[in-house]
Amino acid sequence: MHQITLYDEETDIENEVDLEAPEEVLNAWKKAKQTLKRDFTKLQEMDYEAKLYRQEGIAQDFLIECQSRGKSCHVSVGGLDSIVLYIWLKSIGIDVPGITVSNLEDKGNQRVHKALGLELVKSYKSKIQVLQECGFPVISKRIAGKINLLQNPTDQNKTVRHAIITGECGAQGHFAKNSRMKLPEKWLKLFGGYENENEGVGYRKPEPEFKVSNDCCYWLKEKPCDDWAKEHNSCPYLGLMASEGGQREEALVEHGCNYYGATVIRSAPFAIFMRNDILRLALEMNAWYKEHVEIFKELYYKQPYSRKANGEIIPYEPLDSIIPTAYGEIKQKENGDYYTTRAQRTGCSMCGFGIHLEERPHRFDILREDNPGEWDLYMNRCCVDENGERYGWGRVLDYIGVEWKDIPPKQLTIDDWFRENGKEST
Repeated sequence: MHQITLYDEETDIENEVDLEAPEEVLNAWKKAKQTLKRDFTKLQEMDYEAKLYRQEGIAQDFLIECQSRGKSCHVSVGGLDSIVLYIWLKSIGIDVPGITVSNLEDKGNQRVHKALGLELVKSYKSKIQVLQECGFPVISKRIAGKINLLQNPTDQNKTVRHAIITGECGAQGHFAKNSRMKLPEKWLKLFGGYENENEGVGYRKPEPEFKVSNDCCYWLKEKPCDDWAKEHNSCPYLGLMASEGGQREEALVEHGCNYYGATVIRSAPFAIFMRNDILRLALEMNAWYKEHVEIFKELYYKQPYSRKANGEIIPYEPLDSIIPTAYGEIKQKENGDYYTTRAQRTGCSMCGFGIHLEERPHRFDILREDNPGEWDLYMNRCCVDENGERYGWGRVLDYIGVEWKDIPPKQLTIDDWFRENGKEST
């Protein structure tokens, strides 16, 4: 079962009131949330320069507060957002170390991590171990967590499983009907079959079976980084943005940019940023990196990966760009909006959260293009079922209706459109 880490808040925002408050309290809570969201939206609508100025103060305040508590700070780095955050903090005088579970990321991300002199943190399980032992991270963290409960019934989770199928809560939830605990109908039809006998329903379940879980990040990244932070008495800066939606948005709106809880302390200086803001800042930080490359060169030589096993030094290679290759280039449309010419986001190569929402070529199509061997491993043979048959993401994607076997036709890119219409992107 998932445990709280520095990446979580201390309450499950979806369920903290659904299951524990009468209707009048729930209505008041909803109204308070609407007010928070309205105020947060105003911050998101600030102009770029005003945001930078405000968030620099937020970042500085966090460092000062942590130091007053006898703690240090660090940056947890993965994709482009946190890469930009790490460099931006240095550019405003916040010189804190960066850590990364780099082996989870695309090869291009890994090269950037080393060139920035980040400390490497090891996962507690391999990706294949997580898929085999825990399950596949599919649809979303919330839904995967609910499916995992259905696949692992106990007397202790009986009431919750009933709520997941019917939306009906027990005494703890004041016998509420149609609660948000209910699995969306689309996924009930595919995964509700584990409760057919108990609930008198006729839903499906995967056959041959595959496990579903939201614990992947916990073992691969969150707990290793959490433990590093505890060992070093350090609190993280995280490159989270509310504009990403989902649980991240709710947590950031609810708790703000800097959060000081009983068990969780974290800063998200980019919380109010939109995608356009982060891409614009990425270009500025790319220039800053090149002007201050000696800072990162020095950090590189402090890391073990700067030397071979025999102690021979591996010379530092400056980056042409801090933007990892998986993203392509950052360019501008005619209206001034920024975009990346390849992936919009990167992450763990075997993560499937949100895959059902992507148009093709989706993330696994891009993985096949960039690393055919890794694609074949994760699609076809990373796990072994109870019959001894090897399988992978292909079985999962087939079941939820996501195409993956064929090579999709190349989509018209924004650059292609500009060329076909006799225009140039900037």
